Amino acid sequence: MNPLQKTARISGLLYLALAIFGAYGILYVPSQLLVPDDAARTAENILGNLFLFRTGIAANLVSQTAFLFLALMLYKLFEQTDKHLSRILLALVISSVSISFMVTFNQLNALTLLTDPELQLQAPDALHVQMMSSLKMFESGNSATSIFWGLWLIPFGMLACKSSYMPRILGLLLILGGLSYVVDALTFLLLPDLRQISHAMVSVLASIAELATVFWLLIKGIRIPTGAATA
Repeated sequence: MNPLQKTARISGLLYLALAIFGAYGILYVPSQLLVPDDAARTAENILGNLFLFRTGIAANLVSQTAFLFLALMLYKLFEQTDKHLSRILLALVISSVSISFMVTFNQLNALTLLTDPELQLQAPDALHVQMMSSLKMFESGNSATSIFWGLWLIPFGMLACKSSYMPRILGLLLILGGLSYVVDALTFLLLPDLRQISHAMVSVLASIAELATVFWLLIKGIRIPTGAATA
């Protein structure tokens, strides 16, 4: 297999891992355990499903690790196309991963508050309020970090268009998906009442763009120009 083609397939696998583990840790697990505005029931759910909660934290760490290696693979794939854009992509992903790891510490803090024997001497209600605050910080942190989830897609889409490795329509979809993430993050910060609309936009544009890219890289790989194949 051509080295560029191999890099593209590895990128597809890492992108798929990012999508699966990210969705599990950020969406599925919280949806099973968190009860909005009810700290006591949320604490009860987590304590009754500690392994599920721990797997959610682990999934977030795995997804961010996959994200970092994905960026390295894409840098390797596109550095001959445009090194400047490739560096921008890599820098944005590194920034995103760094912030996401710090955001995940909020889940670890919530877990500590509920399971550390020394902390159980405090009043349960006070612990539950602190735990709920940490979980809300995790949710808000992800919403704010999503601006980076969008920004990195813009140079990715530009590189996809410029290289001709993938159909130009995929590159354009990645750019639109990236912009939708940015709009959603800014809406969360500035116009929270409109968040439902912006979130729906992300669900459509970004999901289509990223899933199409994942499966293209996995199934088709990349279209290698004759000159690049020879090199």
